[in-house]
Amino acid sequence: MAMTPGIPKGSVLQSWQRANIVAAISFLGDLLRRTPDDSRARAVYDGLMEILEPARRLHRTQRELTTATRAASPTGKERRSGRERRAGNERRAIDLGSPTGAERRAGADRRRVERRRR
Repeated sequence: MAMTPGIPKGSVLQSWQRANIVAAISFLGDLLRRTPDDSRARAVYDGLMEILEPARRLHRTQRELTTATRAASPTGKERRSGRERRAGNERRAIDLGSPTGAERRAGADRRRVERRRR
């Protein structure tokens, strides 16, 4: 089995496999020139091209990760500036009490000043 240029060592294609992939790419290329909006044919074409040129797959995955990262990161409007941050006293301006309605510890169960951890 001969090494095919552009194919990693672990995925060596035999000559008949490469010939069939090239024929399919050629057919799909002609089809895409006639109907450029065919997303299914475009996906198959791109997949076959990634087999022949693995660097295409690397570029595609990096591009998708970059796009996903940009979409997930907050924009300038979504970020809070230092002036808009809430101070601790503003958050706790109103004592809402315990969420369950009853205090967890009674006065006798609370730690005294001398028994608190430091």
